[in-house]
Amino acid sequence: MTKTSGRESVAALTLGAMGVVYGDIGTSPLYTMKEIFSPATGITLDAAHLIGATSVIFWGLMLVVTLKYVLLILRADNRGEGGIMALTALAAKAAGKTPRRRVILLLAGVLGAALFYGDSVITPAISVLSAVEGLEVVTPVLKPYVLPASIGVLISLFAMQRYGTGTVGKLFGPIIVLWFGVLAFTGLLQIIEQPAILAALNPLHAFAFLRSQGWHMFVALGAIVLAFTGAEALYADMGHFGKRPIQFAWMGLVLPALTINYMGQGALLMRDPSALENPFYRLFPQSWLIPAVVLATLATVIASQAVISGAYSMTKQAMQLGLLPRMQVQHTSAKEAGQIYMPEVNWLLLVAVLLAVVGFGSSSALASAYGIAVTVTMLVTTVLTFFVVRHAWGYPLPVALAATGLFLALDLLLVISCSLKFWQGGWFPLVLGAAIFAVMATWRRGRELLMESMRRDDPELQPFITALAADKGRRIPRTAVYAVANPDTVPQALMHNLKHNQVLHERNLILTVVFHDVPWIPFEERVQVTPLVPGFWRLQVNYGFINTPDIPKALALCQAQGLPINLFETSYFLSREIVVPTRGAGMAHWREALFAIMSRNAGSVATFFRLPNNCVIELGTRVQI
Repeated sequence: MTKTSGRESVAALTLGAMGVVYGDIGTSPLYTMKEIFSPATGITLDAAHLIGATSVIFWGLMLVVTLKYVLLILRADNRGEGGIMALTALAAKAAGKTPRRRVILLLAGVLGAALFYGDSVITPAISVLSAVEGLEVVTPVLKPYVLPASIGVLISLFAMQRYGTGTVGKLFGPIIVLWFGVLAFTGLLQIIEQPAILAALNPLHAFAFLRSQGWHMFVALGAIVLAFTGAEALYADMGHFGKRPIQFAWMGLVLPALTINYMGQGALLMRDPSALENPFYRLFPQSWLIPAVVLATLATVIASQAVISGAYSMTKQAMQLGLLPRMQVQHTSAKEAGQIYMPEVNWLLLVAVLLAVVGFGSSSALASAYGIAVTVTMLVTTVLTFFVVRHAWGYPLPVALAATGLFLALDLLLVISCSLKFWQGGWFPLVLGAAIFAVMATWRRGRELLMESMRRDDPELQPFITALAADKGRRIPRTAVYAVANPDTVPQALMHNLKHNQVLHERNLILTVVFHDVPWIPFEERVQVTPLVPGFWRLQVNYGFINTPDIPKALALCQAQGLPINLFETSYFLSREIVVPTRGAGMAHWREALFAIMSRNAGSVATFFRLPNNCVIELGTRVQI
């Protein structure tokens, strides 16, 4: 790549990142200031409190987003991949020197990931609703149309996802650049009218504001945290665009535009307290309101895109780390492996988002539900980052504590503040996250029990194939690949093939696929071939959690290890376990039943591993757990 094309690539990725990564945090000005001074918080609307609250927002953006995420956590990439699952894998690999610590780190990461899904539901709902509510500012006559219009916008957004993150990002990039330009312009006009708001740049006003609130400070922070939501999506989408484009976009445009707009809203409220009904839209002259609503609606569609694409990435990583059953993954870019579309995730998210929109009915009601899930995820991210700094990067303990201690204290403060909104709607993303956590934990434990049952009931491989090798009976001149989870026991498909078809092939490969806690495995380390007895080989194929499994391509790599395979003369034998829940040891009966349902409905093994359909023979067996 030439320097010019490299610069063009970074510029294109920066534009794409603008259109995907920063939509969430970029649309927070639509509702944050209104919620801070709503009657529910009880904060007095006067100059001192406006300057203080704006100062807290500004310094929160500097500390939580700029220092923590943009400068520190974006460094904690797992071979280019971001997001809490990639961070969990990195932390567990570096710090998991004992099984107990490794399990604790994995559980923490799973909890953070489950709560991220809760944020993925709330963000589209509150963002689109808050934008479309601008119709009420245009004229109260349009109020009955806010909910139907929001539902229509959301359905259109999720329907677009199949075209891919890259296409959506390029389409939305110029729009979000315009959005941030408008944020800065409208805010600047108000700052010129009331320059006293610039005092908010002094952090002493932030401290004074929080100190003056006493214990009520937690209520205030529960509303102010709305300005920081979206930072976790920034990290989750790193695999889509890379670290540098995300950093350039934040420092070059997003942070300045957000700062100016929040100060502009503060300046407006200092001059005209009646603007609190909707301080964002009151920044615009009456003649600009309809274009402003249209632009804000487009921007909130972009806001939703950040968490939707993050949910795809996280789900794929969770699948390949053994936390979720197989689901369909469609790659939407020939150049960027991280740009994917997952139909099941997409439509499940849409259903959950529509239920949230209809159930809560307004952005103010959703604001009570917003924040608690994402702040717990942010807290878990900080904890995992400590282990990465300490063990993966090898910094001394005092340095690791200094690098993460301040952020840990801030995250705890935000979690406590958002917890006060539990009964007002904060329970919703927590219940959703708890359900997803239960699904992930059940799938992982169920797979462990399944493997234990198969090891216990299936005969050992080596004596079995040694006896077969001694049999000089006729063999079919083809290659048979037996995919197994446990390479030390006889594949069920092999025993069924011998029993029912009375067939043994000339070449038999006992295939095991291993997903490692790293994003990708290079081709030279992708396959390991071990001869067992004449006619039998053990083949281990290694993938990272962002690699796309492709068994035929992996078999072609065997030639370099002295095992040439004619793919046109190869049959794939798969064992499909039909799980039968039983009462007793293992998991609770309801969890075993849940695992059985997930196992039955998991995606096709043949599709997941890209096996040719006309060469696959699937044989089922019942397994009790």
